[in-house]
Amino acid sequence: MNVELIDIHKHFGSVRANSGIDLKILPGTIHGILGENGAGKSTLMKVLAGFIPKTRGTILLDGSEVGYSSPEGALRHGIGMLYQDPLDFPPLSVLENFMAGQVRGATMGTEVHRARLLELCTGLGFKLDPDVPAGRLTVGERQQLELARLLSSGARVLILDEPTTGISGLQKEVLFSALKSIARGGRSIVLVSHKLEDIEALCDEITVLREGIVTGTMERPFSTQALLSMMFGSEPSPAIRSGHEPGAQALYLDNVSAPGGRAGLAECTVHVSRGEVIGLAGLEGSGQEVFLRIAAGLIRPHRGRVHVGRRDMTGRGYHAFQSLGVAFQPASRLEEGLIRGLTVTEHCALGEGGGQFMVQWDTAEQDARDKIRKFQVAGTPDSPVESLSGGNQQRLLLAFLPEEPELLLLENPTRGLDLESVHWVWDHLDAHASRGAAIVFSSSELDEILMVADRVLVFFDGHIIKDERPEDTDALALGRAIAGKM
Repeated sequence: MNVELIDIHKHFGSVRANSGIDLKILPGTIHGILGENGAGKSTLMKVLAGFIPKTRGTILLDGSEVGYSSPEGALRHGIGMLYQDPLDFPPLSVLENFMAGQVRGATMGTEVHRARLLELCTGLGFKLDPDVPAGRLTVGERQQLELARLLSSGARVLILDEPTTGISGLQKEVLFSALKSIARGGRSIVLVSHKLEDIEALCDEITVLREGIVTGTMERPFSTQALLSMMFGSEPSPAIRSGHEPGAQALYLDNVSAPGGRAGLAECTVHVSRGEVIGLAGLEGSGQEVFLRIAAGLIRPHRGRVHVGRRDMTGRGYHAFQSLGVAFQPASRLEEGLIRGLTVTEHCALGEGGGQFMVQWDTAEQDARDKIRKFQVAGTPDSPVESLSGGNQQRLLLAFLPEEPELLLLENPTRGLDLESVHWVWDHLDAHASRGAAIVFSSSELDEILMVADRVLVFFDGHIIKDERPEDTDALALGRAIAGKM
């Protein structure tokens, strides 16, 4: 199916997310939409997918103008979108999620849907158990489930929004192989990403957005330098490992074990010094999530001791850890970090201390303006947090970290950020490390860990199986350890 967007505009009040965008997507191709955070990529695709209405403009499918006002309406026209955070129902099984929302075949029996799901998974190289609750799937497996559901629903144009964010290298290989197979079958795929290497590896053509407009298009062979220039105006300077001298003890876990995630944490002994930056690597559910939450006082260990500084904090809660300068930032922005429906100003008001009975709204609004300016958030004090792009939500979360922390525990702190924003974040975090704060962060990006960490801890099946300095290892060795192959 040929897709053509003509003069698409989308405004959110005074904010112009898309301004006069023209775009053509050909059948049987993989078309990349590239741009930094806040460039208008996701907004444009949500317009095409019927998730949000356009302000003005025209959508043509096979030369005919179409209009729809919902994702269901778009899917009836053959357009389906896999969002950055897959839409599923965690308590329901994989099969029940696959059946949910089907726009065709609603009267088919369960076993017919089961056979269809298994057929799709076999053809795409997915390994999904139809009877497992969706809540037990990794992010990559949830994507696979949603992709299969969209195909079964008749989608001929598939839009994927930042699909490689938060998934392992192995899951990315499986996804890319499936997408190439789908495109060979004649369907169109639109890949939205800020990751240049993913776009270059997979796409036939690339359209670059910047500040809501198209700055250029390119077909293979791609020029990396030209694409970076379209994205940023110039190539971003790389972040550099801080190399601060380790100081006194900031965190000590002594033979700690606790349940959680897929594997929990078993017999973990780790020492973290002030000024250190430590990267945690591993497949999702391997133990790093539990490690960070134990270190923050959010999970209490069944065995072992937890020390913050020189104080034994075993069994204490998050607020007690906070009082010692510990701050935790989760990966789930709108599930754990921010509150849907509240504005930036209202979040600032919630964060005010002092136990005052009345909210000082003028103070909260000024605080919001200061945070927006300092952390370069594309929004206003009155912006609901869910209206911000994923990258701007991430910047806002960073803005709420304490100014003088002792220990920062960060879960995928650059998740969904473009290269320039990643470097900006690490410049900001390095300033904390230079003042003596210890930073422990998880990331699915091995290159990022090798770029900024002083030490790398690799988790596998609830155990730390590797503790090395970046100069003594490489991405290949880390990848083998992550897969349990030492």
